[in-house]
Amino acid sequence: MPFNQKPQKFNAKINAVTIGSGDKTVTIGGDCTFPFYSFDAESENCPKIGVEISDMGLEGVSEGIKAYYEGATTMADIAKKAAAMEGADFVALILEGGDPNGVNKSIDELIAVVKEVADAVDCPLVVEGCKNVEKDAELLPKVAEALQGRNALILSEKEENYKAIGAAAGLAYNQIVGAESAVDINLAKQLNVVTTQLGVDAKKIVMNIGSAAVGYGYEYVVSTMDRIKGAALGQNDNMLQMPIITPVSAETWNVKEAMASEADMPAWGPQDERGIDMEVETAAADLAAGSDAVILRHPESVKTISKLIKALA
Repeated sequence: MPFNQKPQKFNAKINAVTIGSGDKTVTIGGDCTFPFYSFDAESENCPKIGVEISDMGLEGVSEGIKAYYEGATTMADIAKKAAAMEGADFVALILEGGDPNGVNKSIDELIAVVKEVADAVDCPLVVEGCKNVEKDAELLPKVAEALQGRNALILSEKEENYKAIGAAAGLAYNQIVGAESAVDINLAKQLNVVTTQLGVDAKKIVMNIGSAAVGYGYEYVVSTMDRIKGAALGQNDNMLQMPIITPVSAETWNVKEAMASEADMPAWGPQDERGIDMEVETAAADLAAGSDAVILRHPESVKTISKLIKALA
């Protein structure tokens, strides 16, 4: 019998959110089908790729990443090279040096880095906090203020600090609010609900529903993304129709496959290649599961995932 394809079209769609300003913008979301289901309906916006850079410079990154940034001595230099990376759509600055349990840079120091990066590049910007909820509640509103007019994505508010970050980023300074939850559809929806109750436009929210490196409980990530996309499209749940962004590099470069030295694990092969493999495998799985944007670190990973998106979109 001949195969008669029946396209599965939904009346609902994922919100389209534009990051950046002027001529340099990217739009994520906007689709009314499951990821890469171009046989059901044409994709409005293909997934996007961000390049992660840190306020700590090149400290702790792999040799392959250091080689790409060779000659970059300032954060401005690093940002320019990140923006010029093949396959990159935006730059994601993580302010990990602000962690009180680490270097504990002052907010003034971190804002100076944000301004230096913003002045160096005109591409869309995503700024991540230090992952400490108390420090981020002070830091990210200042970041939103410093980036007025850039329409930046501020990552991320959490349940514990959404009032401070959501109100500042989404209302006072008209930035895009990143809403971060811990791999749970109910937590993701609840954070979106309370953020909109602050007065933030639902179409100015991007979800970070959490992630993991492949092989490290990753099935929870897949099932959560799948349920979110299913509810957003199949049930027209407007509190789950925000696009999803996934910071992949923070997970994949901190697992043993990427961190173990060649001296310790000679049978595993070159350390840099292992890190790339983990990053590419995780990013590809995130995109297939429902992420509308991923944040990567290694230039080879960015190039590979960019080719994957072009082939499937």
